[in-house]
Amino acid sequence: MDRPPPLKRKEELVPLSHDHHHGLWLSLKIRTGFKKGVAPARMKKYTDWFFEMHLLPHFELEEKYVFPILGDENELVKRALSEHRKLCRLFYAQQEVEKNLVLIEEKLESHIRFEERVLFNEVQKAATQEELEKVATVHQTTTADIVAIDSWTDKFWR
Repeated sequence: MDRPPPLKRKEELVPLSHDHHHGLWLSLKIRTGFKKGVAPARMKKYTDWFFEMHLLPHFELEEKYVFPILGDENELVKRALSEHRKLCRLFYAQQEVEKNLVLIEEKLESHIRFEERVLFNEVQKAATQEELEKVATVHQTTTADIVAIDSWTDKFWR
């Protein structure tokens, strides 16, 4: 598979890449939960919490401050927005929990890899320093009150 060569992540986008790392851990936790035979309802509680506390604020920040750097008509932005909508539908779904957890695990990982390997490389090439600083400032402000990733007590993945 041909991948664009990795670029060094600009400092202002590093916190968003850290968010992506946490999202990849969510996918791993779901996979591990299935391997350990954890009840899907138990995993769903965690994924719902993670989605509300971490992914939704991340999606909102990207949609309001990162994607506009490339513009609404950019094909990469259109793909990212479409994937955000699909992921939201999967997280909000209350039926077929096991099937949707499998899809979340797969689609979230694929989406994050796309953003990290392709979209963010284009964003950082196109962004002005002022745009990058705005993203960093907004990220710091919006994540200041978020509950810590490791605060969930039912660590079913261990």
